[in-house]
Amino acid sequence: MLIGDFTRALSILRRLKALGVRIAMDDFGTGYSSLSYLQSFPFDKIKIDQSFVSNLDRSPQSAAIIRAVIGLGRGLDLPVIAEGVETAAQLAFLTDEACNEVQGYLVGRPLPIADYAELVGRVRVPVRTPSIAG
Repeated sequence: MLIGDFTRALSILRRLKALGVRIAMDDFGTGYSSLSYLQSFPFDKIKIDQSFVSNLDRSPQSAAIIRAVIGLGRGLDLPVIAEGVETAAQLAFLTDEACNEVQGYLVGRPLPIADYAELVGRVRVPVRTPSIAG
């Protein structure tokens, strides 16, 4: 989205931030993510792509990239989230490197949105299933 119309994207992101929406650069290090976007757009967090996390045990380059992104986040005063954490070894590495947050099956699997009602202070509304009249 950001590539197509830079000026429009920047305007939209600034309006969203003014409403209190927090914005993360997702999948950092892959695809269209760019260092220039970190300088230009009002991001609140950087999310390290899960491909780097999943390759930690097989690739010293992945470890180096994760360390660099965490350092970049510190330098820009942006928290860093590592995506796709599935093993205790990955979590230990990220903890040792002082990564701010982690996501992944090791720490919690996705749940239906209704299961989060209590966590956000809302009363859970029971889901009704239609009955079949005989």
